[in-house]
Amino acid sequence: MKIAHFSDLHLLSLEGVRPHRFLNKRLTGWINIRLKRGSIHRSTYVRAIAREIARLDVEHVVVTGDLTNLALESEYELVRDLLERDLGLDPTCVTIVPGNHDLYTRGALTSRRFERYLGRYLVSDLPELAVDTGGARFPVVKLRGNVAFVALSSAVPRPPLVAAGELGGQQLAALARVLAHPEVARRTIVVALHHPAVHPWSRLKTYVEGLRDAPALLAQLRPLGGGGLLLHGHLHRRVQRIVPTEDGQLLQVGATSASLHHHEADRMAGFNVYDLGDATTQVEAHVYSPLTDTFHREGVPKPA
Repeated sequence: MKIAHFSDLHLLSLEGVRPHRFLNKRLTGWINIRLKRGSIHRSTYVRAIAREIARLDVEHVVVTGDLTNLALESEYELVRDLLERDLGLDPTCVTIVPGNHDLYTRGALTSRRFERYLGRYLVSDLPELAVDTGGARFPVVKLRGNVAFVALSSAVPRPPLVAAGELGGQQLAALARVLAHPEVARRTIVVALHHPAVHPWSRLKTYVEGLRDAPALLAQLRPLGGGGLLLHGHLHRRVQRIVPTEDGQLLQVGATSASLHHHEADRMAGFNVYDLGDATTQVEAHVYSPLTDTFHREGVPKPA
């Protein structure tokens, strides 16, 4: 199966937003946009990526969070328009998860904004195993051929300057039931979430920015067979790591931000493509070249 993966769109729209909507964490986010982020994240790159993926012969697309910048309704409308018009794939062929920016405030969580705007992409083949978390119901499972896509929400509203994720006990328990289900167990697993499960951060860095219950997730994945994928975003960098299991290994791969303009090749906007075979998985990055509006292919860097 050929899979495309992009992440961290950070689509921004302040159209019609009243000032009182910034009397919370959005104030620090807006200041960040004014000082730096707004000049390096470009929505035109995201639309070029979505159109390029639609042109390729891929069977499934995974989008690993931070679709919006400030979790505003106007931004969710941009995301939905991009998915429907530029990507244009049937929602059953798209697996999507929220990032910390998509649940930027408590209001985005309690209003179930992610689910209200993107519910068509959150239909699970095993809905009875899902639980309420992240403003929707997860895990979302999509059984496609010999592959089981398992979408998790690591997005949690946090105070300013904190971007850490957490799956939580209820979702982890639900994941255990999903992995034990015979229709999942007989397939190759592709797990999608926003925060990476494996990263060499200090304890403080993990607490502020990482996945706080990563050890519990890895413990559940350890009994799995090899050959699967663990896909994430959040780092704004292409990177891959090995996650050992009892009978092999999973490949953890991160996609860079789809809107990021950057001089480093492993951070410049683009998307990843995975060719998931019986024995091996081929990984390549499609990097956007804005001057020519084209893409060139590179490998995804491995850790030193």
